[in-house]
Amino acid sequence: MAAIEARSAKAKLGLDFKRERAAYKAGARPIAGADEAGRGPLAGPVVAAAVVLDPKRIPVGLNDSKKLRRDVRERLFAEICATAEVSVCLAPPGRIDRDNIRQATLWALANAVRGLPCAPALVFVDGNDRPPLSCTVEMIVGGDGLIASIAAASIVAKVTRDRLMCGLGAAFPAYGFERHMGYGTREHGDALRAHGPCRHHRQSFTPVREQQLLLFGAPAPEAEAEELVAAE
Repeated sequence: MAAIEARSAKAKLGLDFKRERAAYKAGARPIAGADEAGRGPLAGPVVAAAVVLDPKRIPVGLNDSKKLRRDVRERLFAEICATAEVSVCLAPPGRIDRDNIRQATLWALANAVRGLPCAPALVFVDGNDRPPLSCTVEMIVGGDGLIASIAAASIVAKVTRDRLMCGLGAAFPAYGFERHMGYGTREHGDALRAHGPCRHHRQSFTPVREQQLLLFGAPAPEAEAEELVAAE
């Protein structure tokens, strides 16, 4: 029972600043964390955030944004923005369609870091893809659940994107963006079939592209082939 209570108390406190403190002692400063939200949805931008936490004012309860309740994320978002250096960059659907989701995400991460008031000496980034940055970068798979600075960035990216998608939901009420945040839910699929994609959809993503073929009457490649054979 004592072990369970200890783990629960630790979870409430959130991630510590141990990794960053060690880097500060080694002479690296400032130190940023970077993460993104929205790689998987069919609509809306990828939002990347970079955060330099104040070592003297680490918000209590930092963790992977996906593990936090919405009200907790909102509280931490406000605290992070009030005490840390924060930069956000959006990669819109047009860039995603042009460059592909991986390249658009790396572009957004790099530009979020470049947007910080002071250039960091070290950046901790969630994942295993290195953004194109000239400073020292440490890639950490699952870093949003391990490193306080990355967790802070994940919270900023998630809250920013959710708010943006709620705004798109008000502007485009037929799609229900404020409920599914652009992800490929049944509701979203039904809306695509009924109304077709809007300008905020990622046209290069297969589910969106296939709905376009269906809605606008363009034959699928297999159908074109069958028509050619029939004509011959």
